[in-house]
Amino acid sequence: MNSASLLATKKQAILKSWFQATVDSYPADTARFLKNQKDPFANPVGQTTYRNLEILVDALVTGAGRDAMAAALDPILRIRAVQSFTPSKATGFVFFLKQIIRKHLAEDDRDASGTLTGLDRQIDEMALVAFDIYVACREKIFELKATESRNQFFGSLKRAGLIVETEADGPGF
Repeated sequence: MNSASLLATKKQAILKSWFQATVDSYPADTARFLKNQKDPFANPVGQTTYRNLEILVDALVTGAGRDAMAAALDPILRIRAVQSFTPSKATGFVFFLKQIIRKHLAEDDRDASGTLTGLDRQIDEMALVAFDIYVACREKIFELKATESRNQFFGSLKRAGLIVETEADGPGF
C-alpha cells in the first residue's frame, strides 16, 4: 500500500491530531476555546483552521500541487499573521504533520518510514508556501501601518496649516 492510500485510511485521525496540535500552539485559554466551541459564528478561527487543515490533508492524499496548498494555507496564515506569533510559531504547525503522520501510519505499517519520502517532500513544500504567505501578510500589515502613520502625520501638518495641498504637486510646504 502506498503512502497516499495509507494516509487516506487514517485521514480523520490525522486531521484530529493535527488540529489539536495546531490549536495547542495558542495560549491555553484560547486553545481550550478553539477546541471546545463548535459554533462557527462564535469560533470562526477554529472553524477556518479545521476546514483548511482538512483541505491540506486531502491535498496530500491526492498529490495536489502548490496552488491547492496555498489556497488552503492562506486563510490560516492570515489569521496567524495578525496575532502575536513569531514567524516560526505561526508557520510551525505545518511541521507537526510529519510526526502526526508517522505516529498514525506506524500503527498499521511497520515499514511506513520507507513510504513517507514523498509525503515529507510535500510537507516541506507546504511549509515553504506557508512561510511565503505569512511573510506576504506581515508585509501588507506593515505597509498598511506605514501608510496610516504617514496619512496621520500629513493630516496633522495640514490641520496645523503648515502645508498646503495642490492637486498637481501633492503636499507642499
